[in-house]
Amino acid sequence: MTTLDIFADPTCPWCMIGKAELDQALETRPGHNFAITWHPFRLNPNLPPSGVDHVDYMRAKFRDEAGIIAANEPVLRAAERLGLWINMAAIKRVPQMLDGFRLLHWAGIEGAQSLVMSGLMRAHWREGRDIGDPQVLAGIGADAGMDRQMILRLLASDADRDEVLAREAHARERGIRAVPTFVIAGSQVVPGAQSADLWRKVIDELSASGD
Repeated sequence: MTTLDIFADPTCPWCMIGKAELDQALETRPGHNFAITWHPFRLNPNLPPSGVDHVDYMRAKFRDEAGIIAANEPVLRAAERLGLWINMAAIKRVPQMLDGFRLLHWAGIEGAQSLVMSGLMRAHWREGRDIGDPQVLAGIGADAGMDRQMILRLLASDADRDEVLAREAHARERGIRAVPTFVIAGSQVVPGAQSADLWRKVIDELSASGD
């Protein structure tokens, strides 16, 4: 197997685009040899635990309505091309993602990481749900086959908080500065949301080389 480590934040639109492109490639290469692991990397590590208002966040980041529209346009264009539905109007909060990444960590133990990451992205971008809310996170985990009550008990504790923070710090120490970032076989870094065609070529080359 070839490791594919993905550093991503589900509240990053380009992470959703990048995942959709990768998923398209994997669907057309069912014999791919990737062993995929999702890693924590918060775009906004300094947000308060309750998150912030989405409109206030966008205005602070892009200054005014014209800036917001300009920033969203390429995202919406890419989403339309991929058949994704982004409901910007439904998004009320930009969450603090620490608990979301704790859920993703536990999902990794149960082999449900990709399902949970899909659920996190869908809840945020399509349904406008607050993925910093424990009840929402527990529901996403349950939909992926995890134990809802266990998730709620873990989220109410400090379980694996330090583990997630340490993994994120390690990523930054390795030089990762933006998401999505893909690392193939622990050495080849592929930054940004790449096309399905590129991923198909990578998979084909790995298959030809026997990796």
